Amino acid sequence: MKVSIDIDCTPEEARHFLGLPDVQPMQQAVMQEMQDRLLSNLRSMDPEALWKAWMPAAATGLDQMQRFWSQFRTAAEGKPRTE
Repeated sequence: MKVSIDIDCTPEEARHFLGLPDVQPMQQAVMQEMQDRLLSNLRSMDPEALWKAWMPAAATGLDQMQRFWSQFRTAAEGKPRTE
């Protein structure tokens, strides 16, 4: 035997009927805090400051790439490495 029951109610009515707490005010407060933090971080993102922060890592990567190709070229030419 199969029984189906369709209940037509809003989420708020279902929460109230089941005795669940209303978390909407908390959700709104959390979302507002997330929005405030996101906007604050976006305002503080200065392209020049980001470039200065990221440049040392990029320079290190470039230096490593140059050393790799230099070693590769040296090995291809059959010359001994000098480092």
